[in-house]
Amino acid sequence: MQFSKSTDYALHALVHLAHSERCSNVGIKELSSTLSVSESYLSKTLSKLRQDGILRAVPGVNGGYELARPADQITFLDVIQAIEGRQQLFRCSNSSSQQHQLLAEDEAAQQDQKNLATNGCLIEKVMNGAEQHLYQYLREQTIQSVLDEGLERRNHEANKR
Repeated sequence: MQFSKSTDYALHALVHLAHSERCSNVGIKELSSTLSVSESYLSKTLSKLRQDGILRAVPGVNGGYELARPADQITFLDVIQAIEGRQQLFRCSNSSSQQHQLLAEDEAAQQDQKNLATNGCLIEKVMNGAEQHLYQYLREQTIQSVLDEGLERRNHEANKR
């Protein structure tokens, strides 16, 4: 599994916006320069964040983008789903195979279940469990947590000198 460059740029743009939020909104030129990405590509990416209510566009000559909600309320999962979509990561494509049927029969026998169809794909069960752990971890990570860790590292380095 690999996330797209758009997700990478979106997360970095949000951290930049959260860091500079105390000042004002940030224009697309500054963001694209900071991230070394074209304005048009970044604009499309930020548009998805705006549509999902993560960013707000500020119109006008001095306009740009700002966070639509506090940085501690924007999770990595919010951003990833806005950019990548909300589809399931794994789908069992082989549930009618002989191997799958044997595994399902073994599980049913061990659990005294009557209906094999309710068991589902055993491989999909493992993959869905992993996906849920990933989603939980991404829900716990926020844009603010990245800023906090950056500040902590900076303070640690300053104290070493």
